[in-house]
Formats: sequence, C-alpha cells, structure tokens
Amino acid sequence: MHLAHPRRRAAPLATLLALLALVLCGLPAQAQLQLRIGGGAFQPLPIAIADFAGDPSLGGLVSGVVANNLRRSGYFTPLDKGRFPENPAFDAAPAFDKWRATGVQGLVTGRVSRDGGGRLKVEFRLWDVTSGQQMTGQQYATDPANARRTGHLISDAVYTKITGIGPWFDSRIAFVDESGPKENRRKRLMVMDQDGANVRAITTGENAIVAPRYSPATQDIAFMAQATGHQPRVQVINLETGTRQAVGNVDSMSASPRFSPDGRRLVMSVQQGGNADIVTMDLASKAQRSITNGMAIDTSPTYSPDGSQIVFESDRGGSQQIYVMGADGSNPHRISFGEGSASQPAWSPRGDLIAFTRQRKGGFAICVMKPDGSGERVLTEGFHNEGPTFAPNGQYVLFFRDPGGQGGGKLYMVDITGKVEQPVPTPSYASDPTWSPLLAGR
Repeated sequence: MHLAHPRRRAAPLATLLALLALVLCGLPAQAQLQLRIGGGAFQPLPIAIADFAGDPSLGGLVSGVVANNLRRSGYFTPLDKGRFPENPAFDAAPAFDKWRATGVQGLVTGRVSRDGGGRLKVEFRLWDVTSGQQMTGQQYATDPANARRTGHLISDAVYTKITGIGPWFDSRIAFVDESGPKENRRKRLMVMDQDGANVRAITTGENAIVAPRYSPATQDIAFMAQATGHQPRVQVINLETGTRQAVGNVDSMSASPRFSPDGRRLVMSVQQGGNADIVTMDLASKAQRSITNGMAIDTSPTYSPDGSQIVFESDRGGSQQIYVMGADGSNPHRISFGEGSASQPAWSPRGDLIAFTRQRKGGFAICVMKPDGSGERVLTEGFHNEGPTFAPNGQYVLFFRDPGGQGGGKLYMVDITGKVEQPVPTPSYASDPTWSPLLAGR
C-alpha cells in the first residue's frame, strides 16, 4: 500500500497502490486463531513479534510499534525477546514446535527493505502457531518517513484478524495540552498519534482551548476558544491548511461543538440569556437553527453515527441528565436515570453505546449505556474522570483524569468491557481528548 507523507493529507484509498496479499497457504476457517473478548475467563493472547528482517534500524522500529500497540490494546501479551527460540526468516516457515513450547499462539514476522529509489517496502506475515498455518500477510510501499505508520497498519491487520473487531491503531488524538501554574494554565490544542508519538502543537496558547472535536469526514477540528476580555466562541481549524475561522453569533457564547457525520454541519450549545439552546449550523452557508428552546441549559450535543439523532445533556429536569432527540429537535426524551448527575455524552461510532460521565458521592465515573438508556455500566470510577470519546472502532473510550491538587489531568483509555485501562502518554498535563477517525482513506 502506498502511503502519503505524514505532513500531508492521507491519500484516498482509491488512489493508493494495490495492497499485495502474501498468503502462502489457506487456513481452514474452523481452525483459525481467534480471541473472544469479554466473559469472566478472558485472558490476553500470548503472541510473539519478531524483529523485522532487512533494514536493521527501521525493521526494529516497525516491529516495536506493532508490539507496543498490541500490548497497549490489553488483548495481547507479546513474548519477551529473551525467550525467542529462533530468529525466524521471513521467506521460510517458522520452527512451530519451538514456538509452541514458549506458549505463544500467534507469531508475526516481517521484512523492511528499500528499492533503488529509496522507497520503503514493508512486509509482514501472521502465523497461527498451533496449526502451523499463515493467517494473513500484506505488503506496503511508502516513503521512509512513514515507517511508524506501517507499524500501525500492521497492528490493525493483526488485531482485526484475531479479534474480529475493527481497526483503531492508524488514528490520531487531539487534546488540550496544559502547562504552567494551576491558577494560570496555558491551554494549547495538540495532535499526536494514538500511541503518543509525533506530537505537534496546533495553537500557540494565545487563547484557552476547550472541548476540541474531530470531524468524522474532513481534516477539521472544532473547539471553543476563550480570549481574555472576549466572549468564548466556537472555532474551526483545518489541520491540512492551518486556516482557522470563528463561527456563530459574535454576541452569544457558543460552546461544545460537534460535527455531523458528513462534516458539513456543526451542532453546538449557544447561550440565550440565562439559558443555553442546541443550535445547528451549516458550515457552507453559516445558516443557524435552534433545535431546543426552553428555560434550561442544553449542552454537549453529539450526533448519532447515521445523523438521525442527537444526544445531549440538560438540566431541564432539575439536574444534569442525558437526553436523546431527533436531529431536527423532535421527541426529546431522557435516557439517564439513577443516582447522581450524567453529562458529556459521546455516541459510539458503532452506534451501539453512549459513553458519558456520571457524578455521584464526590466521584466521577466513565459509564456506557445503550441509546435507549438501558444496560448502564461503569467502566472506571475515581476522584475526577471526565471527557469520554470513542476510538474509531468503538471498542475503547478515551478520557482524562485529574487527581486534584497542584497537578493536572492525564489521558487514559479503557475498553468497553472495563477490564483494560491504560495511560496514554502526553508531554505535559492534558485534558479534553478527542479521537480521530481512521487515517486511511482520508
């Protein structure tokens, strides 16, 4: 697969070079290595990621990215290299008896080489150690600057083949970077790979940034910017061109922007006197339309993946709770019940769950429930957890945790079973994360 240079927009899939399957021999479907996620008996799958042959520096880089990704997913346990029984050759079948003796069930081998023009060719194979068969294999052609990204693509291929769950490693995270003293934090918008690599600042800190959200369809991020002495307003920045524009009525505070699934509209909260209503905006014409109108504070709206509904929070019932309505504002109805308040809803890309923050008894929990309000579950609970956002495959929820005191927030992710929780590295304190869609095809 041909990959775009990392500073440019990823090329659409239709324009990429053909991806070459390297399947050496078929594996009967009933014998395929599979990992069932969930259930009380769940254990991470033991797997080995061999150093990729060929270019020694880039081979180790790519295989290291794969091993780190699979470990961070919580669903795999990569074998320590000190226990490897051999250094497997890429063009030959591994010594399966020796690998079985280590207890691993999967093995990834690979090779990184350069052609005469200096372009990179990255190949990999995934082996089922128990059956002694290859499960899948692929080849990517790209610029050497994209070596790390091929590691993410390989990680996605291995992860999806074994778990049956969609990919998520080839994605990015935007967040609010917080530095300086607690009472005067500089808040900048930053973007990085989902594993914490390739961090870059998008804003300089002249305005405090709050609640960024990726567009599902374009290279845009919307956020609320607060400049000293000015009304907070929603802004949209394009990551490809750097162009930045304020949207909404200059006389009204606008907040909590979210894109429609096609990226053509924003839904946000706009202050109307002492209240706040949900407003939609067409980004091309800038035409606005209020879809709630009452004596309440309605905020944090988010579209369903098909664009037909909007989930939001409101205090119209006396406390912050989660409501769902049609995308035109029709049939608003409450879906969160139980102890405490519920806020900051985020709809899963799969459409099956809504994540939110529940506050009760002085603690903050990251929870999920079905769109009808049933099946509420706590994924993680503590002193201060906020700001849930889903991974592109809907299997993980990213949030930030602030321990209080003079410190600051840090990013964490938890899977929707609540059994896997991992820190997400950032340069400094961090809050308000938002997960991008998959980069491939964008």
